[in-house]
Amino acid sequence: MMFKRLLCTVAVSLSSALPLVAQAQHLTVSAAASLTDAFKEIGPRFEASKPGTTLRFNFAASGVLLQQIVQGAPVDVFVSADQETMNRAADQKVIAADTRRDFASNAVVLIAPARGAPAITALADLNKADVKHIAVGKVASVPVGRYTQAALETAQLWAGLQPKLVFADNVRQVLDYVSRGEAEAGFVYRTDAELLKDKVRIAMTVGGHAPVTYPAAAVADSAQGALARDFVAFLNGFEAQAILARYGFGKP
Repeated sequence: MMFKRLLCTVAVSLSSALPLVAQAQHLTVSAAASLTDAFKEIGPRFEASKPGTTLRFNFAASGVLLQQIVQGAPVDVFVSADQETMNRAADQKVIAADTRRDFASNAVVLIAPARGAPAITALADLNKADVKHIAVGKVASVPVGRYTQAALETAQLWAGLQPKLVFADNVRQVLDYVSRGEAEAGFVYRTDAELLKDKVRIAMTVGGHAPVTYPAAAVADSAQGALARDFVAFLNGFEAQAILARYGFGKP
């Protein structure tokens, strides 16, 4: 009799555990490199709001992430550092257009190494002979590279500075080049520069380009469509917005 009761107890325990296993969900978010630190803090907050959910992040240049999605990478949410890349995603029908939402903004800044760098306070100083290397994002795939090109074209400096330009795979690589002194100047987002205030200094905030805003959208072929929509909505909620603000991002 006792043995039967034990079997019943085990059966009840197993049956009560099964729904928890069934509810386990994985959500893959491909996001612009500049969001790395903020999203690593936002991730656990979202997971806590959705018990049984595990977030997986893939950080890279927005254009690279889009190419991965187009080629069939199993991604649920796409987050870009510019509108142009997200527009391309919409044109190629790889996102659910009705889920697209802007959730943050940023600013492009000109940075230099904190110590031992030439005196740089304006874009025109990039023409100085002692500024030999200027790190910029690849224009084809890195949004900050396109913002940089627009700013330098507005200042009529882009063509003349070509011999000095060192192209990076993403904004964090630009930051790395400058922080290590491998480039005398570079263009990154303000939020990136703030992460290494002991190694780089902000020479100026750069204008002459489109506003820097971040859109997010659920991927059209996501197997977790409802959860993907929930994550996009979460980014505009109080908790995520507070974290983004702490990392220096502005309202969209």
